[in-house]
Amino acid sequence: MPRLLFIFGTRPEAIKMAPVILEAQKRSHIFETIVCVTGQHREMLDQVNRYFQIVPDIDLHLMQPNQTLASLTSRCLGEVDRVICETNPAFVLAQGDTTTVLAASLAAFYHKISFVHVEAGLRSGNLFSPFPEEMNRRVSSIVAARHCAPTQGAVDALLAEKIPPAMIRLTGNTVIDALMYSVDRERERENAVRWEVKYPFLANQPMVLITAHRRESFGHGFESLCSAFRQLALTFTDHRFIYPVHLNPNVREPVFRLLGDLPNFHLTEPAAYPEFVWLMDRSTIILSDSGGVQEEAPTLGKPVLVLRNTTERPEAVEIGATKLVGTDAILIVETASRLLTDRSFYDSFRGKGNPYGDGTASTRIVDWLAG
Repeated sequence: MPRLLFIFGTRPEAIKMAPVILEAQKRSHIFETIVCVTGQHREMLDQVNRYFQIVPDIDLHLMQPNQTLASLTSRCLGEVDRVICETNPAFVLAQGDTTTVLAASLAAFYHKISFVHVEAGLRSGNLFSPFPEEMNRRVSSIVAARHCAPTQGAVDALLAEKIPPAMIRLTGNTVIDALMYSVDRERERENAVRWEVKYPFLANQPMVLITAHRRESFGHGFESLCSAFRQLALTFTDHRFIYPVHLNPNVREPVFRLLGDLPNFHLTEPAAYPEFVWLMDRSTIILSDSGGVQEEAPTLGKPVLVLRNTTERPEAVEIGATKLVGTDAILIVETASRLLTDRSFYDSFRGKGNPYGDGTASTRIVDWLAG
């Protein structure tokens, strides 16, 4: 019986891998499934696994305070190599572009085991933006045996890099599978009341949801973002602003220093996945540098201003469901203000459909492996 080794380490990976794991576990008569987590994120990773009722078989506990990319990569590669030696899988599966994915793809390649890249083919065209993710995903594509591409644009990017067509499958993005399951669950009255009780200050007020944590924005970029957020909060005093703040001190220091005194600006700890789904669904607009949010928001009909200069997810920008604004405070304030005051401009972002999937990507991926 073929053995599938799933390897992931961060919350976004866990969200996007969960539907694939659950689909594979339904087919226990075909596959043996092993789940390995690196712990590149810790609490946020564990929350997602509990939500989807996924119990890891192996936990590498790699997270260390103030670790460098080089030290994390070397530890991750060594430990994943050991796991592959011990489990002898037929396929190694990883999703996206993290250090965990880089290590999983290299270790599988060294053992001449088929590496299956979920969400393959994303490209920004700039090796240093996002950093180091763009490099991670390009290396993973070089060694992958099967490329599960979320969009036709991703397929085209892989073909342009001379990946054989037989090694590529257009599957859609598994994040939509996870979102469609989760949003229905969190809209149920029992769950919705739980979040309404936790956020009583929202009442019936319009809400702006913010997430920003990208490494390439550290320093001046984050100062500029916080300046924009502050100006918006001072202008739109009847709106509530919620920012679940990433645990990285390079994010927390400027955010709490520059935004902590605003009465309508609520800085919270990172939200668990179901809570964040509810917040997205409850929001009026979203300001975010998250790749996952860019993919999820079109399904919910929420306009997103992407706080990045480049994106490897251009499809939503191309159809007008999201807009790149970078870290330019003037552009952020101008565009967000227009979204909050001009209904026709707001509506121009909505009703576009979702170019990233229809909720059946996981089935397509597991069908491909089973075939």
